[in-house]
Amino acid sequence: MSITKKISILFIISLILMSIIGYWIDSINSQRIDSLIKDKYLKIATEIYENIDNTNLVNQIIKEYKLKPITKNQTKEEKILYSEAHTFGSISIFHKGFDDELILHIKYLEDEYILKTQDEKNLNEKFTLNTLVFLDVFVLFLIFLYIIKLLSPLKKITKEIESFSKGDLSARIKIKSNDEIGILANTFNKMATNLEELIKTREALLRDIGHELRTPIAKGKFAIEKIDDFSQKELLKKIFSDLEILTNELIELEKLNSSKLDITKFSAETLILEALDKLYINDETKINLIIEDDFKIEGDLNYLCITLKNLIDNAFKYASSFPINIKAKNQTILVENKGEKLSKELEYYLKPFTQELVQRNGFGLGLSIVDKILNRHFLKLEYEYKNNSNIFKINFK
Repeated sequence: MSITKKISILFIISLILMSIIGYWIDSINSQRIDSLIKDKYLKIATEIYENIDNTNLVNQIIKEYKLKPITKNQTKEEKILYSEAHTFGSISIFHKGFDDELILHIKYLEDEYILKTQDEKNLNEKFTLNTLVFLDVFVLFLIFLYIIKLLSPLKKITKEIESFSKGDLSARIKIKSNDEIGILANTFNKMATNLEELIKTREALLRDIGHELRTPIAKGKFAIEKIDDFSQKELLKKIFSDLEILTNELIELEKLNSSKLDITKFSAETLILEALDKLYINDETKINLIIEDDFKIEGDLNYLCITLKNLIDNAFKYASSFPINIKAKNQTILVENKGEKLSKELEYYLKPFTQELVQRNGFGLGLSIVDKILNRHFLKLEYEYKNNSNIFKINFK
């Protein structure tokens, strides 16, 4: 789960808790106001109602509690807080909008009083507390947006690091800030620059070594043709051929560490046919090709061809009988050959210069190159031994 999602969840939880607290405070304040109405103004209104025929006493009560008579036109859009009907009249208490006063409405037969109370601090406190809760929620939302903005550069950092890991050595993070994220970006840029220079220097060195090695190999091959002794001639041919293969494989293996993949979309059948074409197989009866599912693959066709070619080449080297089975089904390509089971775990053969002792053709770099290419594609080589057959699988799911 991403950091943004985690922060969003924490924000939602905080918002819910804040809403619950706000609702709880509002309920408590409402109960306080109800209590105020019942304990104070309901008692006043009842006293006026019971003595409504005694004008002097009513005026004295109005004066004592500092009530202010108003007309019906001044009582629009009121909220009823209390209302009770009596035999010959009624008592009602209203609250108007955001005002801090209450309105008492006492009616008995033809007599009627509409009175406004003094400002009530309790009502004002309720409004203030509700406002503070709203402001808390609003500030919490602003903090959430600010944190998201602070963390937004992490997406750019992640994207550039992924690009660098896939071989784009020019990937750099363009973030200018003095906080920890800015320091992280600058540190990565310095590291990427150093690695790019190191890798390019090593590549140049390998290219020079490869070029220098190919020249004496070519000269050696030319000189071999002048040797009359057939056995010596074949031995020297084999030595120079091995040197050439070893040089090419070492350079190819090193290229995988820095080259950028050319990602395209192609079918499984295309990948298999391209890999077979690289092997130059003369006897097609040695290959049994089965395409049950011609699924689509997204990757570097050239490097994946090398991967499959190496697997097929190994199948030929170690096969006790033919044909070699190559299958495409269920988003998986399998290379299967009859032969002895591997004497060690697969991980052993994925290391450079490792191979079965009974087979000395090659230098043990084939599966190492396969492993590196699949790692660059976030794939993995699988192996199983079944029905006297070695089965290597590449799962593209």
